[in-house]
Amino acid sequence: MKVGLAQINTRVGAIDANTNKVLDYAARARAAGCDLVLFPELTLCGYPPEDLLLHRGLRARVAAALDKVRTEARGIGVYVGYPEYQDDAIYNSAALLRDGAILGNHRKVALPNYAVFDERRYFQPGDSPTVVDLGGLKLGLIICEDVWLAASCRAPAEAGAEAIVVINGSPFNRTQQQTRERVLAQRAAENALPLIYLNMVGGQDELVFDGGSVVVDAAGQVRFRAPLFEEGLYTVELERRRAGLVPSGAVTPVPPRVERIYRALVLGTRDYVEKNGFAGVVLGLSGGIDSALTLTIAVDALGAERVHAVMMPSRYTSQMSRDDAAEQARMLGVRYDVLSIEPMFEATLGVLRDLFSGLPPDATEENIQARCRGVLLMAISNKTGKMVLTTGNKSEMAVGYATLYGDMAGGFAPLKDCTKTLVYQLAHYRNSVARAIPERVIDRAPTAELRADQKDSDSLPPYDVLDAILEAFIEQDFSVDQIADLGFERATVVRVLEMVKRAEYKRRQAPPGVRVSSRAFGRDWRYPITSGY
Repeated sequence: MKVGLAQINTRVGAIDANTNKVLDYAARARAAGCDLVLFPELTLCGYPPEDLLLHRGLRARVAAALDKVRTEARGIGVYVGYPEYQDDAIYNSAALLRDGAILGNHRKVALPNYAVFDERRYFQPGDSPTVVDLGGLKLGLIICEDVWLAASCRAPAEAGAEAIVVINGSPFNRTQQQTRERVLAQRAAENALPLIYLNMVGGQDELVFDGGSVVVDAAGQVRFRAPLFEEGLYTVELERRRAGLVPSGAVTPVPPRVERIYRALVLGTRDYVEKNGFAGVVLGLSGGIDSALTLTIAVDALGAERVHAVMMPSRYTSQMSRDDAAEQARMLGVRYDVLSIEPMFEATLGVLRDLFSGLPPDATEENIQARCRGVLLMAISNKTGKMVLTTGNKSEMAVGYATLYGDMAGGFAPLKDCTKTLVYQLAHYRNSVARAIPERVIDRAPTAELRADQKDSDSLPPYDVLDAILEAFIEQDFSVDQIADLGFERATVVRVLEMVKRAEYKRRQAPPGVRVSSRAFGRDWRYPITSGY
């Protein structure tokens, strides 16, 4: 049997477009000689559909879409995911169709309800294995989380399956591909059956799906791997031998960690802008590392002609920052404008002069500068239809080192889940591919330039210390004592975690951004704003 893996990029809610893509890829797979083509989890409605599933109109449109695929896809088996409605219940289902017939329908048994997943809010679980005979080959049909639980994967094997097929909507994080392949190898070895794993690709709000579809043999050895982050139709052969089915295909290498993260940021940014219909993006280019990396990601995602960089200097902006921002804009070929915020800053201070009389300057004046810049960027966005990209990173968002309605104002935050340490790694990686960021931007000490001679280290611990503490707390849920036991001063740990706690109200109002870690601020971080803990 020749199997086509349609590693496609769908759009949530775009049922007609998704359905037409299924029919197109089914025709391509049939032309390539495939007997079966696989599509990702919930293909017809896109994944994750969230509360769209509760919309009354979705039910009828999905039913019509499934019927269209059933009647129009001919000469090939099609395994496609969709939400199945039965009375008041909804199932995360997938149907195996062939020449107008439904040969089998699997209802996802294991519903994930952790991290970014919330499937028990919407779906009822299936309760039985699904094995279908296609061309004399018995295939066990499962969906995503089913493969992570031994029992859900063992059930079709015990029901006579000769190979297990699993379609997925598995989002990226920096270690996820290795984790997936370890689990697949374990399940294949447990059941002595080959396992065909198809994943989707593309960005959906803060999630990025990285593809990396893979096939392992009965011993758990990888026999096929599709490229990561690339949409396409890929094929694998299943050959029946005395010992059972043996899969074969091309094995694409997994890129290094930092490259994977960078490609996830580019894909997530591109799809957020394009799927939401923006003409392009605009961002503040400060001469610092965060905005420099954000600009580079934007150009790689959208092309220089759709990116607008704006330098907004104040009295505290150094000539170095002005020069480096201008140099990078020239290097990348983007539109570049310089708009001084001094008149706005002076006018705002004048309006507030009587109210602030006798009070010393503090963070208030710094925040006014950031909010002046936010006003300008949002005005450009409104006038041009280009979305504002914010440039803050995870370290800053964690401790609140950002201005609400200032540098946090915008539609999307590519670096939202990237610590400052990772930002530097990404900048070095991108420059190793082709120079895109002036070296001085990477080498200089980070500074917000909102007061004279300001440096980030005036307000924060060194980033190597800060980021290690944040990772232990955010991703591993370590306590103060456990983090201190790693070798950090307890007072520093307490100070950092207090900053994290106080900044929760800011994070609730921050734009979405690409998730690259195992726990990002957003859909899988749900801490109370009001808390006495």
